[in-house]
Amino acid sequence: MDAPQLTRRQFLERTPHAMLALAGLSRLAVAGKNAPEPKPLPPVRAITRGPKFHWFAYYDKLQFDPSCRRALGMEVDFEHRSPTPDDVIKIGMVDLEDNDRWTQLGQSRAWCWQQGCMLQWRPGSTSEILWNDRQAGRFVSHILNVKTASTRTIPHPFYTISPDGRTAVAPDFARVDAMRPGYGYKGLPDPYQDYLAPKNSGIFRIDLETGKQDLIISLADIARFGKIPGEPKNPKHYFNHLLFNPDGSRLVFLHRWRATGLRSFGTRMLTASPDGADIRVVDPHGRTSHFIWRDPAHILAWAWHPSAGSAFYLYKESTGHVEIVGKGIMTGNGHCSYLPGNSWILNDTYPDRNRNQNVYLYNVRTARRIPLGSFHLPPEYTGEWRCDTHPRFSPDGRKICFDSPHAGNGRQMYLIDVSQITGSS
Repeated sequence: MDAPQLTRRQFLERTPHAMLALAGLSRLAVAGKNAPEPKPLPPVRAITRGPKFHWFAYYDKLQFDPSCRRALGMEVDFEHRSPTPDDVIKIGMVDLEDNDRWTQLGQSRAWCWQQGCMLQWRPGSTSEILWNDRQAGRFVSHILNVKTASTRTIPHPFYTISPDGRTAVAPDFARVDAMRPGYGYKGLPDPYQDYLAPKNSGIFRIDLETGKQDLIISLADIARFGKIPGEPKNPKHYFNHLLFNPDGSRLVFLHRWRATGLRSFGTRMLTASPDGADIRVVDPHGRTSHFIWRDPAHILAWAWHPSAGSAFYLYKESTGHVEIVGKGIMTGNGHCSYLPGNSWILNDTYPDRNRNQNVYLYNVRTARRIPLGSFHLPPEYTGEWRCDTHPRFSPDGRKICFDSPHAGNGRQMYLIDVSQITGSS
């Protein structure tokens, strides 16, 4: 007797999730007996493979070179524990037009699971990349020309780079690690561990040509700037998550603190000019999370407001005007970014009740959410060493790359062509 033929719905309901993800399918649209048949999802392609583990980490860095042919990544030989000062990761590059060939470029001893070593292409360059490292008892950064193999080392680490590629800014990574493990670097203690708001720690500006570093915003100054939500008792302060706007005229950053006896932290989103002047409080409510600049004047961020609760809000940075984006559709915190042209928002979710992370596009003009895939996160990926998808896009907006262990090979990098969805050419 012939085997019974399954409908598409029956196939989706009975097939293990990992197999669906590899096939580019999802149960997202399987909602009930009368739900419409789901549209096929774009194919998902692995661009790295075991036995080593590969990832890129954060979503607001330049993973792709300007030609969109080469994608950067990091390689490690263990998972499921915190890095130690002796753990070394490899820096590499995938050639997307040569059978995803991996080329090793360097290594780092200054890294974390969530943000790696800040590996990225230098803005405006077709050949230079940057990443952080630890050498001779200090954090440093390397600038490598991938064509000539020439390397310069700057005696300071960086977090984000200006659009012209000349200037970087950074928090105090030792303090970040002490305040929130998984986002700073091991190997150096916080020299101001006993200070709640030290005057010599804060945000530093680095000249990538000369290597000169200056403290432009101190923790001591920010602790006295404006009102701290909730008026916490003896809060201990730090900075994290810095990003230049698209024309380099403003810098956004998170001021965070933890009060005595509390495990959770509070947050204010602030901006400043590149020299640390003209500081503004953009979101004062204490619960800002992931953000991205839409353009030089507007910031999209997941945040909480007393009047409307948690949502994605679009802030006009100069005036404080705010509006909700994707209400009822972009629900839940995620790592958001705008594709070129600002018509589409690329985003993801944290694990749902089935531990699936959903990557999707949101069309700003039509208010439609387009699923790109649902990827299972095994339970051992948790806390500091979880593997968020952190979706990143290529400069032409045609490709999406993300990190995931859904296929059973540990964390690896995956590619999706979204040009048929967005109309990118």
